[in-house]
Amino acid sequence: MDNLVKTLRHLEGKSYKALKQIQGTYTGSDFTLSIDYVQGDPFASPSKFRVILPYSSLGTEKAILKTKHRKIALEDFIARQVNRQFIKHSPRKMGTGKGGLVFFDAPGQEILERTAVKLTERSIEIRISAGLPANGRKIRGHDAARLVGDIIPFTAKKAIELFSRNDLSTHLELADDQQMIRDYLEQHGYVTFIANGAVLPRESGVSNRPLKGAVPFHTPSEFEKTVPLTNGKTVTGMALPEGLTLIAGGGYHGKSTLLHAIERGIYDHAPGDGREFVITRRSAVKVRAEDGRSVHSVNITPFISNLPFQKDTQSFSTPDASGSTSQAAAIMEALEIGSTLLLMDEDTTATNFMIRDARMQRLVEEEPITPFLDHVSDLTKTLEVSVILAVGGSGDYFEQADNVLLMKEYKPYDRTEQAAQIAEELQTGRLEQSGVPLFVPDARPFDRKNFLRQWDHKQKVEAKGLHTILFSKNRIDLSHVEQLVDESQTRALARIVSILVKTTNETMTIIEALDRLYAEIEREGLDALAVFKGQHPGDLALPRKEEAAAALNRFRR
Repeated sequence: MDNLVKTLRHLEGKSYKALKQIQGTYTGSDFTLSIDYVQGDPFASPSKFRVILPYSSLGTEKAILKTKHRKIALEDFIARQVNRQFIKHSPRKMGTGKGGLVFFDAPGQEILERTAVKLTERSIEIRISAGLPANGRKIRGHDAARLVGDIIPFTAKKAIELFSRNDLSTHLELADDQQMIRDYLEQHGYVTFIANGAVLPRESGVSNRPLKGAVPFHTPSEFEKTVPLTNGKTVTGMALPEGLTLIAGGGYHGKSTLLHAIERGIYDHAPGDGREFVITRRSAVKVRAEDGRSVHSVNITPFISNLPFQKDTQSFSTPDASGSTSQAAAIMEALEIGSTLLLMDEDTTATNFMIRDARMQRLVEEEPITPFLDHVSDLTKTLEVSVILAVGGSGDYFEQADNVLLMKEYKPYDRTEQAAQIAEELQTGRLEQSGVPLFVPDARPFDRKNFLRQWDHKQKVEAKGLHTILFSKNRIDLSHVEQLVDESQTRALARIVSILVKTTNETMTIIEALDRLYAEIEREGLDALAVFKGQHPGDLALPRKEEAAAALNRFRR
């Protein structure tokens, strides 16, 4: 490390490009610093560093690493400590461009598998990016020496040395409890669990933090279950069984808030989030209408057939889907990827796809759309795919519903029997539309040739924010993929798309291609997506296969 510091000081006032010579690995008294990438310009992407410490400095047993959910939780905990220390000790901006700024991929409310911290039985590896200081395009060598030789390694070390053992125990115990609830749901045929006292509303539309003063969740007695946790503890809350569940209620009474919490329950949440014990089946997919999206070779015949001009719906493609065709495609794509729980909110669905009343049936005799209403029993009874639907404008689903919740002032009430009675007393008068029974579609081929045809190899496949992947001149729009929660997931999706296009052969299906890549991630960790193996992999967080498939499905041919 002394040589690195001397070199940086010697570079004071020299051309910025001279910094390239510091790339390499340096040994300190009790840590190793790897400089994997050095920016060529103060305005360019920041330089990449890895601070490597011995695992023994953590003071925890290595057995934690053998259990996946505990390893992810431990890495998440360390990442939060590192971020806290850098917030305290990072220097102010130094000179031009990004000089002096330190970047760390801090976790949000969700606990995700990330590349920010990597644990092995031998080491703790903390991945950091930083802008090397400059005046114009001249090196500020003394400031760079302080940043690289002191601030970065010693702030990372403080995160390991100063954390609370009690906080770590709480974090790991919560991870164990969350996994126990997931196991309980699977073993007993439930699709989601929400603990009494959970705080579901968020601070605002742009904040994922819990709303202060929100009404805590309270379970209707009919759905109340007590679930065993670690160390003899239990938690009591609402367990929704498989089948069709309706969440009804007036406007602003909490229907969408409850559904939103359920859709995010596919992820574990950090202590203090309010949704720590909101747990949903991992394969749940939020389905919605998505006007204008691209659809490619999807069999939507159960929902839509006999289109004008004999347009094929067995292998339906369009660059500009309507609300109904996009929602039909989304359901078939979710079934293709293996989802066993679909989530829908009436507010974001296509009305003509969801319902068709008796009056409209009489007026429009030839309708190519078979409404979802007439296929929901195919899903829940034949295919054993559950549905949770938030509704406020139509009671046509009452006959089909297995469970009905009524939200009133953010409190749920069981109204299953009342809804069934209403359905019996007030007949809809509509005729059930028969058509092609709903089925799980065959896996479609991975359309590699169309990706290659559009790929300019001089341009990166890269993420822009949470909702966009740029593939050469093609823009993959993920703005309606609602279970994507972190920009680092989108960066990982960009890498997944790039790797699949490079490595998949023409005979593989989308499912086979994703299964192969995710098996590699399971073996090697998320570093399997790195551009340069053994170096800082970039700031990545693991998306589900469901979101990866969604990105591929939205590629415009």
